[in-house]
Amino acid sequence: MIQKAKGTYDVYGQYGKRLLYIEDLIEGLMEKYNYEYFRTPIFESSNLFHRGVGEATDIVTKETYDFKDRGNRDLTLRPEGTAGIVRSYIENKMYGNHSIPVKAWYYGPMYRYERPQSGRFREFYQFGVEVFGSNDPMVDVEVISIPVNLYKLLGLKEIKVNINTLGDSESRSNYREALVEYFRPYLNDLCEDCKDRFNKNPLRILDCKVDANLEIMKHAPKTIDYLNETSKKHFENVKKYLSALNIDYVVNTNLVRGLDYYTHTVFEVEAKVKGFGSQNVLCGGGRYDNLVETLDGPKTSGVGFALGMERLIAALDYEKIELPIVNNIDLYIIPVSENEKDYSFNMCMDLRLNGFIVEIDYNNRNLKNNFKNADRLNSKFVMIIGEEEVKTGIITIKNNITKEENKIKKEDLINFLDENIGE
Repeated sequence: MIQKAKGTYDVYGQYGKRLLYIEDLIEGLMEKYNYEYFRTPIFESSNLFHRGVGEATDIVTKETYDFKDRGNRDLTLRPEGTAGIVRSYIENKMYGNHSIPVKAWYYGPMYRYERPQSGRFREFYQFGVEVFGSNDPMVDVEVISIPVNLYKLLGLKEIKVNINTLGDSESRSNYREALVEYFRPYLNDLCEDCKDRFNKNPLRILDCKVDANLEIMKHAPKTIDYLNETSKKHFENVKKYLSALNIDYVVNTNLVRGLDYYTHTVFEVEAKVKGFGSQNVLCGGGRYDNLVETLDGPKTSGVGFALGMERLIAALDYEKIELPIVNNIDLYIIPVSENEKDYSFNMCMDLRLNGFIVEIDYNNRNLKNNFKNADRLNSKFVMIIGEEEVKTGIITIKNNITKEENKIKKEDLINFLDENIGE
């Protein structure tokens, strides 16, 4: 038997319905925020991710799915969404012919070759947003408010934002030098990955899961102590706007995020999820004012976030949050014999096109089994079509809950269902 690849999963049944509900909720929310939907290719030039995500990140060095196509081109399955959106922004010259800022949202599969575990897969789905062309701290907070409001709409409780700042390029450079000087005497105490990060990107040492509990980590320099005046002002305004929106936040000076391209604001959003353990983070993001330029575009400010759908659904499961999903149909049609099938099928399609959820017997079940099937589908109404119904155009429709029957003309069926379907 052929089985799915390791680190992937099938979507069907109730999980599929819940996923579609959340996707619809996201689409509606993005419409209210006036963000434009983007979809980029699942695979791109490997160089896009090596330059955009960063050569020194674990994503690029350990986790990307890299391959050559028949034209000997180096391609990579996208491990995250931002780099592809930035590439699209540059390639389509949106900096020149679109209103600024450009506000984008995306949703789709990402791929990382990592060890599968609870809530972590090699193929996983992300929802994210990116905003280009404004360095206003208000945009940072608008971006932060999107996952906060999404989680609230889904019923998650005690939403909190952890924020920090890396400052602008000058501030980040000063901080980098401070980290190098601090960690140099402790190099032998660090894991092999962090020894490599020391030269390439020392900020990533602070993001290490292996060395996280070392005593030296607790006393490492803080980004907030190396900010210039411009960076301090930006961060103060971010906090001011968060307070204006009544968004709970905590300044977490240990928060640096794992990707190389962040500047200024970095953040994670968490919820109180019973059973999730100490790690309740559901999404993360931040500002990246140098990334567009790094990928050969013009100097452009940017800010965004991404959240994993698998982790979000797991949080809803742990919290036992029931989504308002439709698990019933409006009408179940039973043709008595082969002779009534074409008449019944035509009626079924007509009702579907008029907005009703309709099912019909395809398997020539007997009457008893058809009623059982109607119950299994939670059908509100049942309709039997026999020779007499076809001949006279008078339909007997049965309320499958109250068991009340009504005889109506075929042409009155739509109005009848409109009036009674909400009962």
